[in-house]
Amino acid sequence: MYSDKFGRLMLGLCSRKPTSVVRSPAGRSAFSWTSVCKQRTLWLQRSACLEVRQHVLPCQISSARSASQTTVDPDEVKRFQSLASKWWDERGEFAALHSMNDLRVPFIRDNLLNMHRRRQPGKPLAGLKILDVGCGGGLLTEPLGRLGADVLGIDPVADSIGTARLHSSCDPDLCERVRYRACTLEELSAEGEGGEEGAGRFDAIVASEVVEHLADLETFAFCCNHVLKPDGSLFITTINKTNLSYALGIVAAEQLLRIVPSGTHDWEKFISPVDLERLLESNGFSVQSVRGMMYNPVSGSWSWTDSTAINYALHAVKLREEPQPDRAEAEADSPDPEYQAHAAAAHN
Repeated sequence: MYSDKFGRLMLGLCSRKPTSVVRSPAGRSAFSWTSVCKQRTLWLQRSACLEVRQHVLPCQISSARSASQTTVDPDEVKRFQSLASKWWDERGEFAALHSMNDLRVPFIRDNLLNMHRRRQPGKPLAGLKILDVGCGGGLLTEPLGRLGADVLGIDPVADSIGTARLHSSCDPDLCERVRYRACTLEELSAEGEGGEEGAGRFDAIVASEVVEHLADLETFAFCCNHVLKPDGSLFITTINKTNLSYALGIVAAEQLLRIVPSGTHDWEKFISPVDLERLLESNGFSVQSVRGMMYNPVSGSWSWTDSTAINYALHAVKLREEPQPDRAEAEADSPDPEYQAHAAAAHN
């Protein structure tokens, strides 16, 4: 009875007041940086980092940030530690994530194909390196590997990585393309240029249903930029920060219908598409598209919608840095001061 009522309620509310998709800075409503998910002090830290960035190598910057800041919330780690053995139960706590693959896998695949123009029958993503951040038990890592990509899944919960490795070992087709590591994004970023994964090594990063569990979104965005190649893609699916997302995503889904375990989400950590785009733009990304997503608990399926009021998927691209002229070249191109003095005297 509750499921049927909830399904009708969500369908009605989501279709009644669609939220426009955000693709460009134009037309934004007023933005208050201090309201974004308890990140009130992070902009100042970011500004301090920018002052020294011109004099420090990227890998050194990443190492310094990872030493003092972390994306990991210890409470979230404990929560997912208790669920580590349940990732592949398609009717259990992660049932909604299993069915979400019907949307998020094609969303990632099609946008990458548009970016790279590759076509290989059966393995359309062959040759691409993808990082799956917060991979859990590998629910999204494995499908991307089956599409031909070389995928590294990382997660701070070691037991979840153990579950992912065990499950992928049952499929010989994944052995050479899917790997897992129990580590954080900032640890991977700190490996620098010389590391196996290192800086600028990935064609794409996937963070699906992850950012709403992180302790530091600024560090997350910074490290994503660091490990991505120029023109690399960042894919995020998450929950909007609205009254409707609280009512349906927490009260109904966690407390009434028990679709997800109680306490899984903290509404204060949710972030709107506008705020997330602003965060990514400040870290060298350009948002290409934002699409609304809706879950129907009656059918257990996901569908695309014009409304981003609850869930949404975002695709952003790392911008190429403008090459800075070499100092020696700049000095060579500028007139010699002594020559300028002689030229001025001759003119006079």
